[in-house]
Formats: sequence, C-alpha cells, structure tokens
Amino acid sequence: MNTHSRHPAPSRRAGALNLSLGLLAAAALLAGCASAPSSQFSYTVPVQPEGSSGYTEKPGRATEKFAVAAANPLATDAGYQILKAGGSAIDAAIAVQMVLTLVEPQSSGIGGGAFLLHYDGKAVEAYDGRETAPAAADEKLFLGADGKPLPFYDGVVGGRSVGVPGTVRMLEMAHKQHGKLPWATLFQPAITLAEGGFKVSARLNTLVKADAHLKKDPVAAAYFYKADGDARDVGVNLRNPELAAVLRRIAAEGSKALHEGAIAQAIVDKVQKHPTNPGKLSLADLAGYQPKKRDALCHDYQVQSKDYRVCGFPPPSSGAIAIGQILGILKNTDAAAKPLQDGLPSADWLHLYTEASRLAFADRAQYVADPDFVRPPAGSWTSLLAPAYLAERAKLIGPQSMKVAQPGNPGAVKTSYAPMPDQPEYGTSHISIVDAQGNALAMTTTIEDQFGARQMVTTDAARNGGFLLNNELTDFSFAPTDAQGQPIANRVQPGKRPRSSMSPTLVFDKATGELLMSGGSPGGAVIIHYTAKTLYGVLNWGLTPQQAINLPNFGSLNGPTLLEEKRFPAATVEALRSRGAEVREMNMTSGLQAITRGNAHGKKVWMGGADPRREGVVMGD
Repeated sequence: MNTHSRHPAPSRRAGALNLSLGLLAAAALLAGCASAPSSQFSYTVPVQPEGSSGYTEKPGRATEKFAVAAANPLATDAGYQILKAGGSAIDAAIAVQMVLTLVEPQSSGIGGGAFLLHYDGKAVEAYDGRETAPAAADEKLFLGADGKPLPFYDGVVGGRSVGVPGTVRMLEMAHKQHGKLPWATLFQPAITLAEGGFKVSARLNTLVKADAHLKKDPVAAAYFYKADGDARDVGVNLRNPELAAVLRRIAAEGSKALHEGAIAQAIVDKVQKHPTNPGKLSLADLAGYQPKKRDALCHDYQVQSKDYRVCGFPPPSSGAIAIGQILGILKNTDAAAKPLQDGLPSADWLHLYTEASRLAFADRAQYVADPDFVRPPAGSWTSLLAPAYLAERAKLIGPQSMKVAQPGNPGAVKTSYAPMPDQPEYGTSHISIVDAQGNALAMTTTIEDQFGARQMVTTDAARNGGFLLNNELTDFSFAPTDAQGQPIANRVQPGKRPRSSMSPTLVFDKATGELLMSGGSPGGAVIIHYTAKTLYGVLNWGLTPQQAINLPNFGSLNGPTLLEEKRFPAATVEALRSRGAEVREMNMTSGLQAITRGNAHGKKVWMGGADPRREGVVMGD
C-alpha cells in the first residue's frame, strides 16, 4: 500500500482529531528528562514513578514534533530520549522494548515475539517477529498420554510451550532498514536501569503475588520473591545484572548473541531440561530463526463523507481481519445512528457490536492460521473483508442474540478445515511511536501468558536475574483435529507460527495519504475488541484517543457478551440479557496506547492516549 502525500492536507474532521486548548495546554505536564540532541547519546535515568494496578485517570498528551506511548513510564521515557537525540521511530521502539523486558517482564521481552507495523512516509511494512514451533514439534505436542488435550496450564508451565523467540531478530531487521542511531546506543537505557535497578511498581508486585506458577522456577523465585517467599515490595529497587550482561552482548554482537552461543545454550537447557515438562526447542531452531517481511493488510473504511485507509497485520495475526470484519459488518447496520448515551455505548449499539463480533470470531476460528501453512479462503485474506461478503454476514443480525455464530463462506469452495475450539489467550504489550521525520509505527509485543512459560533464563550461577521465555506455542490449538478427524488450521506443525490476536494498527486519510492514527493493545483474544473500540471511538464518535481508550471495554469471542465490570448501568446489562445474550461482567484490563493526528491553535499536533488500567504514559515534544 502506498500512502505517500507530498503536501498532506489538514484533516477535515472537527471531532477526535481537532484538539481542545485545554488538552494542548496540558502537554507540558508530562515533560520528560532527556539529554540534548547530539551524535553522542547519553541516557539520563528519570525520576521513577510508581505504577498502578488499578484505574488511574490520565490527561492525554499533545505534542508537535514526535510522540511515544508505551506501557511503562521508564520505557516511554527511554523512547522519548532516543527521539530527542534524533533517533527514528524504529530506534525508539528498540529502546522501549529492551526497557520493557526489564520493567514489565510479565508481558513481553527478548524471550518472546512481536508484530511491527511501520510507515516510512511512503509505504506501510509489516515485520513479523512471531515465534515459531521447534522442528521437533508435531501436532500431538499438547496431547496427554490418553490422547486428549492437556489442561491449559499443564501445557503452559515448563519447556513444552516455548517457541523460538523472534523479537530481537525482527527488530534487527527493521533497524537495518530504518534505524538512524547505532544499534548499541539503543540498549543504553535498559542496561543502565538493569544495572542500577528500577522501583518495583504496584502492578508488578500485584501480579507476582497473584501468580501460582512463577516461584516454581528457582531462578524466577530468587529474582521476583524475597527470602520469605513473598513478592518483592512495591518501591524496592530491583537490579538485574544478568539481563544487563545479556543486553550488553546483544548490543555488541547483534541478534546472533541471543540465537547462538552461550545464551542460546542456556535457553535450550532451560527448555529441554525442565524436570517435569520439557520442550523441543534446539540450538538449530534458535540459529535458524528468520523474521519475515509481509504485506500489510489494509482496507477502506468510510465514516459519513470521510474515507480512511485502515492498515493492520496479516495472518498469522487474526487482528486486522477480525477488526475489519467487525467495522465492516457494523456499517451494514444502523449502528451509526446510535451515539454514546451519557458518555457510554448504549445497549442497542452493544447488541449490534457483539453480534458483529460473533460473526467475525466464527470466521477467525475457521480460517486464520500461519499463511505459510494454510491457504486463505477464495485465494486471498481480503475475501474475508469484501464489502459484499460483510453485507451478507450483517443480514444474520436480528433483534435477538445469535449466541454462537457459524462461520461464513467467502469463496466458492468450502474449506476442509475444522473450526478451532475456544482456548485462552493472554499477555502482551503495545507501543505506538511517531518521529520528527514522519516515520511511525505500531508494535505489539508478547511472551503470551503472564510471565510466559514461567522459565527464567540465566547464565549466572548466582541467579542474579535473567529474562523470561514465552509460552507462545499454547496459541496453537491443543487439539489437532475435530471429533470427525478433520484438521484444525491452527494446529501445531514444525516451523509454524501460531495464530495471534495482536492488532497493531495504522490509520490514514485515504485522499491525502496522511497518517492519522497509530494504536493497539495487549489483552489476548480481547485485543481485537480493545483496538476496535478505540478505532470506533476516534473515527465514528469523534473522541480524542484518551477519551476512546477510557471507554469501558466490551466484546464477544463468539459466546457470552463480555462487559467490563462496574462500568455499565444495570439497565444496559438487563437490556442485553433481554435480547437473549449471556452477559458476563468481568475484569477487562486493556493496555491501550494510541496517537492521533490533528490540529490545535492552527498547528499540526500529535495527540496521545495511554490506558488508565495500566501504568503507561505518553511523552513527546
């Protein structure tokens, strides 16, 4: 897709992207500490705020030159300092990711994978750093001795679930093409913080306390817990010298330091020598891993007279397809005639949204998997986004909930795959960045479940920290076939990338090619709904990114209607139940980050938003 515009026209919209004077004035509130631009980057450790595991109101942030939004203040600040020093969006993303490995180890890191959507002012590129199944893995990986799928956490905890990490090698590929500062420079913030320590946030403390499996690993137990077995206290300074040593080697030698040699051997030993649940990962798997550059999956989206181009990540991610289907199906209903009521989505609108979600998730379960192993219906993934197909799907929405939707058939030939059974998905972090040169990115990064496979790698006999490994292989279907023996598209196969819900998204003005938005979220399968909510709020309801992120969360995975607990009136819940929906009110902890383009005081500005449900912030100049 080419979105280049030599002379970008000002956005014509007056709602979400035209910013109030008050919000612009608030821009100075989050000013960060950074060294002045120079060829010699010098990282300055900021005052370390304590994060929250609850809900903390955030003001949003307006900037003129560049912006970075990430899930932890220290990570955001690292990206800010890199941008301030003249680095590119890719440079900043690398610095952010390395700090997240240290300060948000439960969600992402060098032991996991990522999807990166990048815009260089001319075209959108999709960098696939998704983990792969080891060469020795097969479709029986998650079957027990009785031939039945293992209980979920029996598959997760240990070496069995660990896929070949891809984040570092993917970032290295992107840096070679779009980096400005030296590779090694980008590791300075994380190395400095790992050596000197960071304050344990309330969120990290809460998650460590609540986890039933982390302390089973002796390295993780020594790092995350005190001698008495309790989680390390909020505010305590936690050092990770082992991670600093690993990052120093990667900074000097590139991804080869992680994928070959002593660190690779430590990863393999951790996986293969697990005492009760060993895995298949080998040195050859690590050495042979290759990231992929794919075509972004883009579709048109019209709101009244405004035409947008929405770009997301193609399979093995299911995010762009599902979001595109939900938005496209809603366009064929009267959802546009149902505005927010008292600042909240109405029951009538939520009914339409969750029915559209059921239809999209039915198709997701039927069709989406690694495109190197599975053919798309009708020969193209865009068949699932074809306007005529979505119009037909929308006709299935009636006044009563369909409860469970069936997959559609966008092609003339019926698929030979069985739908994948529902299975848990967790984890993840999101980064959105725009730089002063017009580059932008949306990157969603993960180790899957909270603390991944609960396996911490170290080459230090003293167990002074390390990094966590992913459990990404549990994103495959545990069952390889249905009851009739029909294969499931997203079953385990050697070298295959598991299906993902990660939804990094970039939105453009179709007429001018101007970038209007970068966004995404963690949250497992519900990432799709968190991201779709934010897109709809900004594009359809005219909200700022912060206002859209603040909206209560909702969705359906083709089963019950899910509502964020204590955020909707009882009348809304009852109205949905009266339409036949099974409603579940639950904790829905998104971690949305979004940046939009707009005008204020006659100037072009970036407006950023960070999720009040997590500890992230937005920074920029």
